[in-house]
Parts: sequence; structure tokens; C-alpha cells
Amino acid sequence: MSQDIEMIERIAPDIIQVVEERFRVLRNIYWMQPVGRRTLALKLDVTERILRTETDYLKQINLIDVSKSGMSLTDEGLSVYHGLETFIDAHAGMRKKERALARVLGIQQCIVVSGDSDQEKKVLESFGAIVTDLLDEHLPDGENTIAVMGGTTMATVAKNMHELETENRHNLFVPARGGVGETINIQANSISAMMAEKTGGDFKVLYVPEQVSHETYEFLLQEPTVQKVLELISNTDCVIHSIGRALHMAKRRGMKDTEMAMLTNNGAVAESFGYFFDTDGNVVYKIPRIGLQLKDLKKARCVLAVAGGKSKAKAIQAYIKNAPSQTWLITDEGACDQILKEVTL
Repeated sequence: MSQDIEMIERIAPDIIQVVEERFRVLRNIYWMQPVGRRTLALKLDVTERILRTETDYLKQINLIDVSKSGMSLTDEGLSVYHGLETFIDAHAGMRKKERALARVLGIQQCIVVSGDSDQEKKVLESFGAIVTDLLDEHLPDGENTIAVMGGTTMATVAKNMHELETENRHNLFVPARGGVGETINIQANSISAMMAEKTGGDFKVLYVPEQVSHETYEFLLQEPTVQKVLELISNTDCVIHSIGRALHMAKRRGMKDTEMAMLTNNGAVAESFGYFFDTDGNVVYKIPRIGLQLKDLKKARCVLAVAGGKSKAKAIQAYIKNAPSQTWLITDEGACDQILKEVTL
């Protein structure tokens, strides 16, 4: 049910706001009954005119009774009040967690969904709709370029996105990097194409390997098609990326045993954009790469970091120390609770 409420809130946040405001009126009437309108207005810090609109409606649907001595809850109103109490407390608790997490991580905002994606796959699937809604909210009219990273999390996000194009806005998805020698469906090229298909936008491909020698890198930079896509990437309006666990990502990239040992010895816990970070957020290793660089994030209008699951808590904390302030983190309770727990230890 909590996930259903979250989806309702994303598409119609005013509905939840109205419910919360009317619950607040019911709660204070319950605490103070019988109570007059003027006293209640002072308690709620609203004008009597605004309060009258709400109480007239609550009386009309038989949730409150108005008499000479004041307002009080009807039996039906008391039942509704107790029924909503658990929901409102849970909803307010989640928003409180989001604010606490954003404050701890030092970023613009966090969105936390119910559950732990380590345990429940559906939790990860819910990130797609949230990413779409955030893009819809933050992207202006006109031409927008959105740089997309690869990975299994991003592939799941892409599959669960929805229409984003409008008459006045067109979006171009570009891969933020080349391939990493992994299966085609989780490479940045494939994911940018999937996002374009799901949202109604267009995409460009970057047909170069991510890891190349310095000589090959210089040669590829002379290619007109590569130059064009790299220019789009470096001037992107928005970046969507995930955050990986260091050793897991190193293994997926096919790194050598000596490199794995080096990462372990240097305390690497997180990876993103080809950078490996320790728990303090220090870069302990960087893979030579073609595509988006960490410094490029500062120029983007918005940055959406998507990572969930208790197992990624340390990785999120480590990477976010390098994230630009305009970053929005989309995560779940599994990661959020673990991060907040570690901070209070």
C-alpha cells in the first residue's frame, strides 16, 4: 500500500496535501473538543475564513458536529481519524527520513521509496516512474540533452520509464560513456536508446570502448562522429547515473587480480563514472575513459543518482561526498535506514 501511495503522491501531490491538512484539523478537534472555530484557527495558525471552508466540508460529510459549545468529532469522524492516524504517521515519517538523509549527505533532496531492493525487485522497478517524474518537473521547454550511465540498475530504470515528450520540449538521450565489455543490454548505449523509446525522445550512440590506451584515445578524438557525441555529453543538461559497490564493479569490468587487490588495500567501497572511492570519498583509482568526467557534473542542471538496497549504503555515502549539490538521490528504505543508522552510531 505504501508504494501505491507514493505513486499517487508523485502524480498528484496536492491530494496527499489535502488529506494531511484535513487530518490535522480532525486531530486538533479530537484533542480539544468541544472547541470553537477561533480557538482552533489560532492553534492551527490559519485564518478563520480558511478554517471555515475546511470545517464546513467536514461537517457536510458527517465527520464533525458543530454545536453551541464548539466542534467535536462524530462517531464516523472518530473512526476516520483513527483509520488515517497510522497512514499519516507513516507518510510523515518517510518525508522526515528523506529530509534527514539529504541533510546528512549534503545534497539537494532525497526520494526514499518503501522496501529494500536487495530483497524486493519491485522496489527497483519503481525508480523508473520517479526518474521520469523528476525529469518532467526539472527539464525546461526546448531542446534537452540527458546523459545516461550504464549498469543493471539503470537498465531497470529505463524499462520502467514513461512518456516525457511534449509539444514544446524535446529530449535527446546520450550515453555518458562507451561500453565496458559487458552484456549489450546494460551498456550506456543500449540504456539511452531504451530511455528514448520509453519516453518518446531521441538518442545518439557512442561507438567506442570505454577503456582504451592513450594513443587510441587521441586517435578516436579526431573522429567527427565521436567528437559530436562527446560535445553533447560534456554540455548535458541532466545526468542520470547509478552508484556501484567497488569490488563488484571491478569484477564486472574484468579488472586484474592485482588491481582488485589494490582496490581492497586502498579501502575502495564505491564506483561511479570510472572512479573508485574510499569511505571518506577520496578517489583511490580512476579508469582512463572516454565520456563524462566527474567534473562535468557541476555544469548539469540536474543530476539524478539512483541506487538502492542496504548493501549499497556505504557506496552511496562514499560517492555522494563528491556529488554536486544539485544532486537528487533516488533510493529505498534499505539504504536510507542503514545510512542514518551508521551516522548515529
